[in-house]
Amino acid sequence: MSDLILREDRNCWKIANASRVKFLIDGAAYFSALADAMSRARESILILGWDFDSRTRLKYNDDHSSPLPSLGDFLNSLAAQKRALHVHILVWDFAMIFALDREVIPFFGRAWRRHPRVHFHMDGNHPVGASHHEKIVVIDDSVAFVGGNDLTKGRWDTPEHRPQDPRRTDFNGGFLPPHHDVQVAVQGEIAAALGDLARERWRRATGRRLRPPSSRSECWPPALAPDVTDVPVAIARTEPSYAANKAAREIEILCCDAIAAARRWIYIENQYLTSVALSDALEKCLRRPNGPEVVIIVPQASHGWLEGATMDVLRERLVKRLRAADRDRRLRICCPVIEAQTEECLSVHSKLLIVDNRLVRIGSANLSNRSMGFDSECDLALEAGDRQDVQNAIGRLRNSLLAEHLDATQEKVAACLNETNSLLDTIKALGENRKRTLALADCSVPDWLDQMIPESAILDPEAPVAPEKLVQEFVLSEKRGSASGALLRGVVILAAMIALAALWRWTPLEDWLNLDRLGVWFATLRESNHAPLWVTGAFLLGGIIAFPVTLLIFAAAFILEGWRAIVFSLLGCALSAILIYAIGRGLGRKQVVRLTGARLNRVNTLISKQGVLAVVAVRLVPIAPYSLVNLAAGAVRVPFRDFVYGTLLGMSPGVVGITFFADQLEQLIRSPNAINLMVLVGILFFMLLGIAGLRRWIASKQVPSARNVPAPATRTERR
Repeated sequence: MSDLILREDRNCWKIANASRVKFLIDGAAYFSALADAMSRARESILILGWDFDSRTRLKYNDDHSSPLPSLGDFLNSLAAQKRALHVHILVWDFAMIFALDREVIPFFGRAWRRHPRVHFHMDGNHPVGASHHEKIVVIDDSVAFVGGNDLTKGRWDTPEHRPQDPRRTDFNGGFLPPHHDVQVAVQGEIAAALGDLARERWRRATGRRLRPPSSRSECWPPALAPDVTDVPVAIARTEPSYAANKAAREIEILCCDAIAAARRWIYIENQYLTSVALSDALEKCLRRPNGPEVVIIVPQASHGWLEGATMDVLRERLVKRLRAADRDRRLRICCPVIEAQTEECLSVHSKLLIVDNRLVRIGSANLSNRSMGFDSECDLALEAGDRQDVQNAIGRLRNSLLAEHLDATQEKVAACLNETNSLLDTIKALGENRKRTLALADCSVPDWLDQMIPESAILDPEAPVAPEKLVQEFVLSEKRGSASGALLRGVVILAAMIALAALWRWTPLEDWLNLDRLGVWFATLRESNHAPLWVTGAFLLGGIIAFPVTLLIFAAAFILEGWRAIVFSLLGCALSAILIYAIGRGLGRKQVVRLTGARLNRVNTLISKQGVLAVVAVRLVPIAPYSLVNLAAGAVRVPFRDFVYGTLLGMSPGVVGITFFADQLEQLIRSPNAINLMVLVGILFFMLLGIAGLRRWIASKQVPSARNVPAPATRTERR
């Protein structure tokens, strides 16, 4: 027992028995098993995710048609058929910069009319700049799924990873890149423990407690043959310290402990490779005499210009360290090539670590600083101990993954590994002269980009302290005025806002704003000379009723198009912000605190010397909804000039990205030609230039950064 890696209260939160365990490679296998399990639910389906799209398809026939409705309609139909069933969906309240990749109207209009027992909430209860990144589905506390896949576009794929699979497209018909991921299904006590974790997350986000299901129904899909039965499984978490919630860095400790315990092989698949803690552990492992071989499977490059300009730079620095430590040539960092002639690489999204045939860890955590201490994450870990059947299952999983990447069979990989006793030699022997193979990853980045990104990039912080220094307290002491006058103004303004909200909720106003009617209105407005006035008015009304500002920007882009959309969206954002700022100023701080509760405390000071920068930061980072920030800023008397300038600067990147970049990207997908591609590249260049300029400007103002923050405690002392 002393030789076991998994230990509660050190590197995992809880260890519980799993009556069945199944490893699911790639999205097609996961989504199919998930659909079958959800179809058998009786009382509860709990979904936690970084992203969620109601239009996602879970299954496809051989003719590329889907035997099931879209995910949103599928969940609705389950709730309608089963009177005791409640579905709870909790997703990250995402930052504006991700708006282009998200469903524009996930829960409004005719896109998805949710059943009353399908409950949805966007969770913004996290430190500044952090995200909720775990991907968990729990069904009746009987069966649970954990891994790297969100229930959204682009995740469905088969092990063949065909470059242009009509089943793997966006919702406009454009092809999405081949996608590789790993999930694990578990049944039994471990599923109930994951249910407790999900219900606690719901309570933190909404303040409401969910009851566990009264009984555990048999939800395991009959066709899903388990890889192992009756085995302990550990839950490891990352949770940042926030409000009353204690921090947890179990995943970081687990990964370091597992790497230190490795004797023969370490096999890693991960989207990122930037974690300082994991780099230290791997470096020690490579310097160890007679240490294990280390194979790391990563994508050739990160998805998107922002990640490519930050995470890839940090990865290159880490890879240089590892290769310098690899004196005995035991390290191989690869990317899966799926078209040798075109050198097209697979998008690796899995978060997997296998040590020898001893331990496997699968979950949501990337090998990044964020996933080790800043974002919320959940992994499952399975340790073989002295059980030969579990050792065999872990070995089969690793061999299956290698077989997929090398276009071979699992049996052939096992035979070659048995003969060579080397992962590196097996990859070399089976990967030569093949259409699909594991090529050495080129992790280099341009020198100019490396020089631009600081040592501790804000996109990948190790703990919440650094970003919270950037946006510290956003409050000035309010001068005392007439308490009775403030109360009267507050009552009048609140009554007006409640009346507008009631009209939206309980009158035909909401039904009028469905997609068909909006389409007709937009077409009419586009031809109108007064369209800019209507757009500006929509922003003002939307601000009062707290309508999502991102949706209003999309509508403005559809009506006005091009630079007119950018100009009037920024004008609408500014005027709406000023209006709600005035309302907040009229209400006063006490009334706004009563209205917003603890969320006002997230919008703190940093105004006296760096007011504009603070407002820019709260626009770029998802601290709170747009109208709430405006209300709070007025209540605490943020200097008006700083508020307006900061709003315009902070909203500009998102407005430009949504209106201009999205329009050009759609044109490129619909009409792929050299001109559209050149225009898109030009837009990307100027956006990167703007980000670089903004970064230098902030640095010139000496905004507190991660470099100015006192070093945190040692990793064993933290969390």
